[in-house]
Amino acid sequence: MNKYLFLSVPPQVHVKMNKYLFLSVPPQVHVKMNKYLFLSVPPQVHVKMADEAVCVGPAPTNKSYLNMDAIMDAIRKTGSQAVHPGYGFLSENKEFAKRLVSSAGIYNCYPVMIKASAGGGGKGMRIAWNDDETREGFRLSSQEAASSFGDDRLLIEKFVDNPRHIEIQVLADKHGNALWLNERECSIQRRNQKVVEEAPSTFLDPETRRAMGEQAVQLAKAVQYSSAGTVEFLVDSNKNFYFLEMNTRLQVEHPITECITGLDLVQQMIRVAKGFPLLHKQEDIPINGWAIESRVYAEDPYKSFGLPSIGRLSQYQEPINLPKVRVDSGIQEGSDISIYYDPMISKLVTYGATRAEALQRMEDALDNYVIRGVTHNIPLLREIITHPRFISGDITTNFLPEEYPEGFKGHQLTSEGRRELVATAAALYVSAQLRSQRFLGNLRVSTTPQERRQWELCVELEKGSHAVAVSRSGSTFTVEVDGVKVEVSGEWNLASALLPVTINRTPRVLQCLSRDAGGDITLQYLGTQFKVRVLSQLVSTLSAHMPEKVPEDTSSILRSPMPGSVVAVSVKPGDVVAEGQEICVIEAMKMQNSLIAAKAAKVKSVHCKAGETVGEGDLLVQLE
Repeated sequence: MNKYLFLSVPPQVHVKMNKYLFLSVPPQVHVKMNKYLFLSVPPQVHVKMADEAVCVGPAPTNKSYLNMDAIMDAIRKTGSQAVHPGYGFLSENKEFAKRLVSSAGIYNCYPVMIKASAGGGGKGMRIAWNDDETREGFRLSSQEAASSFGDDRLLIEKFVDNPRHIEIQVLADKHGNALWLNERECSIQRRNQKVVEEAPSTFLDPETRRAMGEQAVQLAKAVQYSSAGTVEFLVDSNKNFYFLEMNTRLQVEHPITECITGLDLVQQMIRVAKGFPLLHKQEDIPINGWAIESRVYAEDPYKSFGLPSIGRLSQYQEPINLPKVRVDSGIQEGSDISIYYDPMISKLVTYGATRAEALQRMEDALDNYVIRGVTHNIPLLREIITHPRFISGDITTNFLPEEYPEGFKGHQLTSEGRRELVATAAALYVSAQLRSQRFLGNLRVSTTPQERRQWELCVELEKGSHAVAVSRSGSTFTVEVDGVKVEVSGEWNLASALLPVTINRTPRVLQCLSRDAGGDITLQYLGTQFKVRVLSQLVSTLSAHMPEKVPEDTSSILRSPMPGSVVAVSVKPGDVVAEGQEICVIEAMKMQNSLIAAKAAKVKSVHCKAGETVGEGDLLVQLE
């Protein structure tokens, strides 16, 4: 049982709680309670009702209720775990508040979460670890909230470090019935926005699941809620859970709950809205199998785990031909992705009897998902679901910054993976060469000698060069890479967006994103795009004499990392800026991004102003 200390509680207090410590309760208090600890001067009624009473001094307020030392001493002696400031006296005294948090070993109560009161989807949300970050977070969050929701009001709450984000789906009708439909694990996030979700959670045991579900239902009933809703919790490593918020709507990730329960949540919402009672009891709600959802965004995952990308979907093909794969989307080939709305392309959902089966299907679905025309986050999604830590279930909301502290760099090739990619690129190059020699299946020139079956090539990949020997037998190529033979076979349909091949008896699905006559090939392999150059031995020797382009000095210029609109410009020509100082703010898809100086220097020129629209890579500010 906890003990609380109340300061200056007003008259006519009617509370039903136990174990409190009251300071300065007026003598005409009307209370119906027991086990309180009152601090006052003469023995009034409220003192007689208390379990403990501590005198803080004589009647003059400057010697009693305004005596901070006496009150702090009373707190220490009684072991009070909380102080209610009440009204008047020290209730609005900043110094007293500081002494309280200091005595508790808390300094400014950091970290805190700043978020939009009318918000959702991570918009208008910041984590602050000190006073400076609080000021900046307040400014950016309020602006985002006003832009996204038309309401700039904010909430500030305690931030639980290294938690899991687990939510409970509830369903309630207008007849007093309510159910909890199990949980969804939503801990994989970037900028407080969910990226990968799954149901059920690997972390919860039946007892914790039931406790969270029952509390979620109690909350729904307490506010007489009717419809589908979600109660979100933060869960620490000891399975203690803390209420975060309730979303009184259908969540983006609701399909994974539908997969494991068999319930159509939208249908249930319509039935409830019509006034029908729920069809099911709590004991009817199962957990059948496992479901995973990946949020496919038009974003560049190499920039802060995902800055928005815009453009037109020149080619778009969903992997709905695969078994137990669901794609919820509102776009099609030819659709435009603009800067004005959320960058989500689709919700990709896979289902399996086990988690391993659902993960394997997600891996296959991501490999078979064709998106051209915009930058997308499939490389990041595939790396997440194949990461050993994610597979083990050892995740928190800090998964991405912990695993990629220097930012996401794409799939890191192993020696075997590098050989596979080099061999596939070489086989693709040879296939293209052979096809160019044919016309409707026949050789272009009838007198052409017998087809070649062996090639000596050079393949350049990630600043490395590999001499390869290629031999062909039908649709199978044997490629010797760095002394190791790799066998690659496939249909080699160069007109298809997908490139299914078998590499050393392991089936793979690659995508050829681009290919030109100069041997430059861009392949999507294991989710990540790799630029490969395949040259003949002669051309490779001659290319060594070609001058290389000198990279741009990015420390002296600031370019827009994404398309968007300029919200504010904080500098002008001639200003001296410090390293890390904010130069301007760019808003894209309702998210505001503060751009800073890479070094201390004088501003040479400014190429943008508030209200302008800029594209990715546009020059904003130049430093001397």
